[in-house]
Amino acid sequence: MNDSPLQPSRRVALGAMAGLTAAVALGSPAARAAAGTAYVMGYFTESPNFSGADYGLHLAVSTDSLRWTPLNQNKPVVTPTGGTGGLRDPFVLRKQNGTFVVIATDLRGTDWSLQSQYIHVWDSADLRSFSGYRRLKLHDMATHSWAPEAYWDAGRGQYGIIYSAVDSSGHNVIMVNYTTDFVTASAAQVFFDPGYDVIDGDLAVGVGGVNYLYFKKDQTLVGARSSSLNPGSFTVFSTPVAHGGTEAPILVKSQSTGTWFLWGDTYTPNGVFYAWQSADLASGTWTPVDQRLYTQPLNSKHGSIQPITTTEYDNLLAKWGAPAWNRLKSYNYPARYVRHSNYTGRIDEYPFDPYADAQWTLVPGLADTAGVSFRSVNYPTRYLRHSDYQMALAVNDGTTTFAQDATFYRTAGLADTSWSSFRSYNHPDRYLRHADYVLRIDPISTSTDKADATFSVGF
Repeated sequence: MNDSPLQPSRRVALGAMAGLTAAVALGSPAARAAAGTAYVMGYFTESPNFSGADYGLHLAVSTDSLRWTPLNQNKPVVTPTGGTGGLRDPFVLRKQNGTFVVIATDLRGTDWSLQSQYIHVWDSADLRSFSGYRRLKLHDMATHSWAPEAYWDAGRGQYGIIYSAVDSSGHNVIMVNYTTDFVTASAAQVFFDPGYDVIDGDLAVGVGGVNYLYFKKDQTLVGARSSSLNPGSFTVFSTPVAHGGTEAPILVKSQSTGTWFLWGDTYTPNGVFYAWQSADLASGTWTPVDQRLYTQPLNSKHGSIQPITTTEYDNLLAKWGAPAWNRLKSYNYPARYVRHSNYTGRIDEYPFDPYADAQWTLVPGLADTAGVSFRSVNYPTRYLRHSDYQMALAVNDGTTTFAQDATFYRTAGLADTSWSSFRSYNHPDRYLRHADYVLRIDPISTSTDKADATFSVGF
């Protein structure tokens, strides 16, 4: 979910992304088998006017934990059938036996006043099928059970389930229940209460003998730590980080470099993920990650990240498929994506609606199949073409001129060869670029021109 600055307690807090970290850190046989070069994210979706809202479990995969490929065309792979009939804040955990459990807030939509003592639960052997759907009761209080996350507590020989709820203190605290099977759970108790409203707890377990808990305080992400996992043992230590109103922390350790990443989900505007990095969790300090380096799944909200093997990555792609569409990110304005608006080609800052304005099917070039043409997803009879060097979305009239105007050759990025640039078919001295955020084709000479003409093709 998402909190406004005026309603800090209404959010469905976190959990999702920490379980992966916890499982790997514990070093169990199942955890060691899971370590690999890939990752899976669970999330739900919303867009600014809610046209992209879907309260089922969505999955995306990544090879670096930074750039994500949505699965199943960014549609849900499973949706709750009980409770409110929807979820927020899904959390994916690899259990000690190597299989997965998915838990989530029982809330469809944004009724922050809804009281629910239950969470959604699914079992899965491989995240390609889901079974045993049930709701698990956590407490009897007249409050919510927001953003559940689970972790393995080796000392207890049980899983802990943490979540946000308002207890007798009158503010949100992080509660914990213990379970061995996610079918029944122990009585709820307070896990973390620093004396003020906190939600969205995310754990990294057993990192250098220390356990780390990140959470949302006011509009920022803050860390606490403890040498044990005992309720009440965590103390605040970190420097707060935020980008506007920020919630839903996700701690992720790169399996290749050892770098720690902290993701946060903003609600000003709603639904933008930002990322920070640190070489050492113990430092409690974070540096922003260049937005060129990461891309969240389209319309994704409050999710979780779990390390998976390369084989699991391949199997998930084989089962659910990569999107049939692409998005193009600007190199020098990486918060902006290529879109059409009133049939004009431009770059605008994510998120926006209609979100499908930024989805493109890259088809073989209409004038030369060695090139590429950009067909609109939500206006599939229309293509990006230039006219008087300006880019517009127009209906293919079948003429040779149209085909040539709508065809480009994809080249190595002029500002960064790992990105892409697009040279005009019928004006080969000109490239697709933005100027004052509007798309056109121009000759390219300066470093600014090259940056304006460089894009990332992704999802």
